[in-house]
Amino acid sequence: MFTVTSKSFTNEGPLAEKYSNYGEDYNPELTWTDVPEGTKSFCIINDDPDAPCGNWVHWLVKNIPVNVTSVPENSVPGDEVVTSWGVKGYKGPRPPSGTHRYFFKIYALKCEKMKAENIDDFYKEAEENKIAVAQIFGTFTSKRKKY
Repeated sequence: MFTVTSKSFTNEGPLAEKYSNYGEDYNPELTWTDVPEGTKSFCIINDDPDAPCGNWVHWLVKNIPVNVTSVPENSVPGDEVVTSWGVKGYKGPRPPSGTHRYFFKIYALKCEKMKAENIDDFYKEAEENKIAVAQIFGTFTSKRKKY
């Protein structure tokens, strides 16, 4: 079964501050195993479904070569696409209130290259070309003071 794990956090556990927008904004380490047959490339979607405005996208990476099965901390394994923050690159958690979940989804794709240049096209193209998806999530709690 296609699986993703991380040395940076445990599945469903808290993300350290260095992976947040309060810290260094480092992306966590990710490793995936049991790659499905027929996979030609990978992409990464990191999003927060608990955002008050709906799904908030923190990181999009496309065109990850099939021979790459891990992402070291604070590194980029492919081509980045503009996120909900309005920039390319990883931008970590900064929830306005409460505790949010931050999903890291690795898509095994049947295409070698994705063309998407925006969030909507990225999700659509990933879904159309997926062979399998492996995911984990970490949590992060708002650091805003309550008055």
